[in-house]
Amino acid sequence: QVQLVESGGGLVQPGGSLRLNCAASGNIFSINAMGWYRQAPGKQRELVADITKHGSTHYADSVKGRFTISRNNAKNTVLLEMNSLKPEDTAVYYCNAAIIATKNNYWGQGTQVTVSS
Repeated sequence: QVQLVESGGGLVQPGGSLRLNCAASGNIFSINAMGWYRQAPGKQRELVADITKHGSTHYADSVKGRFTISRNNAKNTVLLEMNSLKPEDTAVYYCNAAIIATKNNYWGQGTQVTVSS
């Protein structure tokens, strides 16, 4: 079992920045990769960025160049730094942990990000 807790969401103006944090606990040694997803009302949940245990990263085209994902293995946390935020970034952001061998995915409760003037 893996437990994930997100924090850092809020309301920002277009062009602003936010930093999201995901803290993992439980059987963290089984996690192959962690990532951030987001879901806006009426839309499919989509991958924003992910990172492997070794530091390889992947970004959605819509956020590449604006968002940065990083991890701190010692603290069991994953960070998502969001810059140059746009109204279309508004969504609930969810932290995800994947265990490939068992095809298990674990999710945090989500944190709301609203970009509005």
